[in-house]
Amino acid sequence: MSTEATGGSRPAPFVGSEFPEAEFREVCRILLAKRGFDLAMYKDRCVKRRIATRVRARGLSEARPYLALLERDEAELDALMAALTIHVSQFFRNPSTFALLERQVLPELLRRAQAEGRRTLRLWSVGCASGEEPYSLALLMQELAPPEVKIDILGTDISAAILESARAGLYEPQRLAEVPASVRERYFTPEGKGLRLAESIRRLVRFECHNMLTAPVYPRADLIVCRNVLIYFSREEQENILQRFAAALPVGGVLVLGKAEMLLGLSRRLFAAEYAGERIYRRQ
Repeated sequence: MSTEATGGSRPAPFVGSEFPEAEFREVCRILLAKRGFDLAMYKDRCVKRRIATRVRARGLSEARPYLALLERDEAELDALMAALTIHVSQFFRNPSTFALLERQVLPELLRRAQAEGRRTLRLWSVGCASGEEPYSLALLMQELAPPEVKIDILGTDISAAILESARAGLYEPQRLAEVPASVRERYFTPEGKGLRLAESIRRLVRFECHNMLTAPVYPRADLIVCRNVLIYFSREEQENILQRFAAALPVGGVLVLGKAEMLLGLSRRLFAAEYAGERIYRRQ
């Protein structure tokens, strides 16, 4: 858009619906070449909207100058990766889901592990962004797990930059809206304008970069939490990911999806609904 079209000296704000297809394909090429990140498997509308947000953030009103910026600026590449992959999160998001995990699912998984003579219970938070979800699991397991069972919690995301933020464990107060007051007082310390999660909890979680679409292997886990991530992928990719989750879980393992997500294709035969309303499924 030209400045004349807006009737003023400033260019019109750039919006996702105006992102030209040729330039979008070029963004895809740059991300694949420089970060091994294949945008072709994502839904265009969501992706274009997030790219447009970065264009505006850099004070630009056209796509072509932004492409030049991506080619020369590694920091902007990281910022775009974070914008494309981050989902808004908070501790104990969807409290009813975490209530079932606390009261039913996690205690049952712990009993199963002990009955089978296993000393480790593995939990995997997929698309963990800034860490609220795996740390929420860690806070629950801190209270639930007996000392003889080791808890291995893995948080993965495609963005290395956002994982660094997760490791720091410093959060804005609004991210703790669902944290009980007693837990907040015990495990969080005010620091500047934020709250720092206790190191004893941060040590329970390890973070790794992982791309669900290209990773040769998925880590083994007893519980996989993948909420509000699949919605960004095509149906074909969703089906493939769900089948790979099934392969990563033992019989009796648990998969938790987001409220807007569901089982597709072959995965319907691989999982049974444990708590359908909360999208909690048991590996068959």
